[in-house]
Amino acid sequence: MRILVTGSNGFIGRNLVWNLREIRDGKNQTRPSLNITQISGINVDDTEDKWRELCSQCDFVFHFAGVNRPSDNSEFMKVNRGAAKLLLDTLKEVGNTCPVMFASSTQASLMGRFEGSEYGKSKLSGEELFFDYEKETGAKAYVYRFPNVFGKWCKPNYNSAVATFCNAIANDLDYKVNDRNTELELLYIDDLVEEMFDCLEGKPHRCEFDGASAVADPNGRYCYVPVTHKATLGDIIDLLVSFKAMPETLVMPEIPGGSFAKKLFSTYLTYLPENGISYPFKSNVDNRGSFTELIRTPSSGQISINVAGPGIVRGEHWHNSKWEIFIVVSGHGLIRQRRIGIDPETMQGYPVLEFEVTGEQPRAIQMLPGYAHSITNLSKTENLVTVMWANEPFDSNRPDTFYEPVSPEMKRPQNPEKGNV
Repeated sequence: MRILVTGSNGFIGRNLVWNLREIRDGKNQTRPSLNITQISGINVDDTEDKWRELCSQCDFVFHFAGVNRPSDNSEFMKVNRGAAKLLLDTLKEVGNTCPVMFASSTQASLMGRFEGSEYGKSKLSGEELFFDYEKETGAKAYVYRFPNVFGKWCKPNYNSAVATFCNAIANDLDYKVNDRNTELELLYIDDLVEEMFDCLEGKPHRCEFDGASAVADPNGRYCYVPVTHKATLGDIIDLLVSFKAMPETLVMPEIPGGSFAKKLFSTYLTYLPENGISYPFKSNVDNRGSFTELIRTPSSGQISINVAGPGIVRGEHWHNSKWEIFIVVSGHGLIRQRRIGIDPETMQGYPVLEFEVTGEQPRAIQMLPGYAHSITNLSKTENLVTVMWANEPFDSNRPDTFYEPVSPEMKRPQNPEKGNV
């Protein structure tokens, strides 16, 4: 299958082209029915000869070419309608009736805050051209009305408020929010691309429109992307500010699978300046080694790195509710733990459980609530490096950490260590 993408240099076009390439080259095997052999891109400023050449040798066309913010509003109709007409006239001229997809906008509803939109009028005019073309030629025309699209490579201060805010907050630039309560319907670029693959396979999601809202209808005149998100400008700003703070607070916001927050975070990261990509950690260092918190989460605990010098013992404490997972990634160590108290059946202390661990064969050892535990570096020359997960971030006001030697006969050290480990 030979694919032609108009507007291939634009935000949506570039994302689609790169993902089509991954299918063509066999790197993405999630769409086995698609046999893509050629991907061509064309833009509104290319020659008519090039348009004729590429339109004569394609099996499917994605039409994204157009403008979002011209210097003069009259350019909307001239360029957006003009590009649609150029494509369809050229296809007719070369006798190619392959399927065509048209990227319209919810602004084409011309309802609510879109009433009077010159951009919306130009897109509506383009829609009618595609519907008329389908009737005239019998070619399949897939007309999509997209809401606000966001994602990587979107140009700030151009066609996406999300891109504008991501860029401003990531780069410490000034920005203005006129009304935090303004709600947007938002479409993530990866969800759009997946729908384009569905369309390419001949199974687009069909709909009709109730104003600017898509209503699923298998016999609908229009097509739509079924996965969108609604968020206020205030919601967006608050999330971005929390993303910005993460390197200092180490708190990773909640980003459930498929959530708007997860997609927004992925987008935000692509606007970071070079000096924002890397950030340091604060380590607690003493003569035993170091303990460094890496990530905190609101509901799923924290991840840390513990480095113990040769022969050093860390731990010797227990927790009521907190539990941890230790994973040695470098070195040779011994993890020991013992249930505190006396076994009422034997009237003796509970047995010590021992787990010898190495970085060469990583394994997870769980530190159980109510068990005193420790980790010992068995090497005389190398550090012991352990990745540690705790089910809750350490709270100095409620540490839930109490000194208790794993071997009861051990004497309490003068300066028992504090914290998680």
